[in-house]
This record gives sequence, C-alpha cells and structure tokens, in this order.
Amino acid sequence: MLSSCNAAVPDLKLVIGSQTYAITSKNMVIPVTATKCGLGIDSFNGGAFGPSWILGDPFIRQYCQIYDVGNKRMGFAKSNQNKMRVEDSLRKILGRDGKLEEYLASKDLSRAARTSFSAGFPQMVNDYDDAEYVGNITIGTPGQFFEVILDTGSANLWVPDSTCSGGLTNPCKDKNKFTSSKSSTWVKNGRAFTISYGTGSAKGFLGQDTVRFGDNAGALTVPKCTFGQATSIAAFFKNEVIDGILGLAFQALAVDNVKPPFIEAIDQKLVDQPLFTVWLEHEGAQENVNGGIYTYGAIDTTNCGPIIAYEPLSSATYFEFKLTSMSLGSYSNNKGWKVISDTGTSLMAGPEAIVEQLATAAGAKFNRAYGLYMLDCNAQIPDLNLVIGSTTYKLNYENMIFPATETECAFAMQGFNGGAFGPQWILGDPFIRQYCQVYDVGNKRMGFAPSLQA
Repeated sequence: MLSSCNAAVPDLKLVIGSQTYAITSKNMVIPVTATKCGLGIDSFNGGAFGPSWILGDPFIRQYCQIYDVGNKRMGFAKSNQNKMRVEDSLRKILGRDGKLEEYLASKDLSRAARTSFSAGFPQMVNDYDDAEYVGNITIGTPGQFFEVILDTGSANLWVPDSTCSGGLTNPCKDKNKFTSSKSSTWVKNGRAFTISYGTGSAKGFLGQDTVRFGDNAGALTVPKCTFGQATSIAAFFKNEVIDGILGLAFQALAVDNVKPPFIEAIDQKLVDQPLFTVWLEHEGAQENVNGGIYTYGAIDTTNCGPIIAYEPLSSATYFEFKLTSMSLGSYSNNKGWKVISDTGTSLMAGPEAIVEQLATAAGAKFNRAYGLYMLDCNAQIPDLNLVIGSTTYKLNYENMIFPATETECAFAMQGFNGGAFGPQWILGDPFIRQYCQVYDVGNKRMGFAPSLQA
C-alpha cells in the first residue's frame, strides 16, 4: 500500500538470539513514485523447507553483515552510514498501475530460480548511469585494490604507479596507485609502454605480478601477469571513477604484444573453458549500484537464457564479426559491416550518415552542445533490429534511450569513423544489456543469449 513519504513509521524490532535490532523508518520507507512511498516489506511463499523470511537490503543497510563461513555463523554491527539507495527499476515497476502484484509474483519466482549459481569465476561490476561498468581487481601480494573498466575493446592492463604525477591538474592525484615495494610477488620488466586513446594516453613502464579478477578470496587469480604501471595519464581520466583499464581482447591487439591477463589465465589452465560471459544490467540514472557479472571460464546460466546462436569471429584481435543488416522503423540497410562487441563503449557507434538516418527514424534530433541525438525520455521508439548470421536480435527502447542530463534523454547511438581497416560498428553496452555475450576465445566465436534481468 502506498502512503505519504513523510509518514512516521515506528521502528521495526527484530529479536535474533538475545539481541534486539531496530530498523528505523529511514530504511523501512522507500519511494516508489515521485510522490508516494511504500513499506520495505513484501510477502512471499517460502515453501515447506525454505526460509520463512528474507532479511534484505533494509536490514543490511541498518546493520553491517559479517558472513562468517568458517565458523558457520552471522555477525551484525551497526552501520555508520544509513544512507538509503533505491533502484529506479523498482520505482518504475511499482509505479505502474496494476503491476504491483505481477511484480511481486515474478520476484518470488526469481528467488526460487536463483538459489543456484553458474560455474566459473564470477566478478560483479558496478553500474554508473548505464554509461560505465566498473570492476574491482587487486594486483600484487598482498593485493592492492583498483577500480577498472573491464574492456573487451582493448587488450592491455594498466593502473597508475605510485610515482604517477601530472602538474597542478594531476589526474593521478585521487587514484589508487600501485606500489611495487609493497608486493612480494612483483617482478621488474624494464620496458616502457605508451597506450594512446582519442582523449590522450597512459604511459610508464611494465611490471609483472599476480592479478585477481575481483577483491574476494574466491576470485580468478592469475600469477605472472605483465601490466602497465603508469607514471602519467591523460587529463581525461581525472574526473573518471576508474583507476585504470583491464583489456580482455586478444593478444594480437595488445600494445607491445603483452599477453592480456585472461589469455594468461587460459594458458596457465586456470579456467575450465577458454571463454567468459558478460551480463550487464539496466539501472538507469544511478551510480555505483550492482550492474552485472562477468563470469570467467563458464557460460552464465543464472542470468542468461540459452544461447541463441554463435557467430564466428572475422578477426581475433577485437571480438569482431559481421553484421548483415539493420533496421529501425521506416529505415533499413543491408550493406553489411565489420562490427565488434565492446564492453568499454557506452553507446552503439557507427557511420555518421547511417546513425543520422536511424536517429531520424527514432524521432531524435541532433544537439550540437551534447554531440548526441536527443529525444523525449518517455518516447517508445521502434525496436532496433540487428541481423547477425541468420538471426535477428531486437533492441527495445529501454536500451536505446539513456538519460543524458537530469531532465533530458538521448538516442543511444553516435557516429564515428572506423577507418578503412578497423571495425565499422561498435556494439556497446545497449546491445550487451539486451543480450548476454559469450566471448569464446578458444573457438574464436561470439555467442549471444537473452538477458534474464528481472
């Protein structure tokens, strides 16, 4: 039942053992529309043998949880920050007239279906406005923590070195930095490196150390990885949330022919299968929320449906394959293009003339100030149809419109010049959110599966 967001709700008191845990109204009242709020409890049928209650995020926001696996017990501690974060997806669903009951029923089914997990090594990523998906890694022994883009459009790993500087506007200033002397497994390489981007470069020297895909004990851990230790980075990175970039493409694409960490994992036989799966969530205008999972060494069957089709790679540098045709509303084109699947690109990108026609068919107009095609945030544009091999993949409006400002939205496509030899299209995050991507390194092919995002 919806009520005023200013309602004074008494504390919910839970007695666990001999302790009473009080959950305040700040964590029990959640906004579900622009003007109405709801109580952070819903009903479900746990069955005869399952749990009777699920203590979800409201309880966890109020009390830190210690999952003591070794001693098979739970510990609870007061949180020093009780700031509440509510997902747009929940607010949107609950705000739809007549959809509440259907939503709750679907969540019950989701809970039952997701009590098992895929094999392999899962790594969670955090979503920033559906524009960046950031993963945590550690380098060295003991591990030094970094936040990186897990990028299938490049093949080098680099992070700022402890010596990184850059004058008055030093973009390294607030970054996590790697200190060689603090790692017992670091090995000097001696070679210099420079990686150039459209917005600048990262340069420094190469080192070798252990890389962990995640900051948890069960993460994929790869010894003897060569990586860049940047002593200077482009000013562009100053306001970015990331410290560096971890490239996941093939070694043939790597600057200085450095072996990428995942290729190193394959060669060291650390994964069961020479592939990884990417599942990304659509969370909208939110920052630092759970945004998906990379699964190394296995196909993600928890968050992804059955494989629809595989497509052979035309080049094992990028994850490049052929796009046969595309259409949106009144526009269609069957010229055929070289395309790549790129987790490091926020939008779809292609030839400017074609993007302009697709944007026009979607009802979007170019805004020079933003360099994007803008449209109403509530527009329900036609599906974008992409034909890969003999299969048509549909992208719906939710993945083709993204918030550009607090009040304005943009068409999730932009023009770029791929050059004579590079890819002509980049299928970035909008495509990857709609379809899980299986990057099958061993068989040099791409697999696509529907996302099971609730």
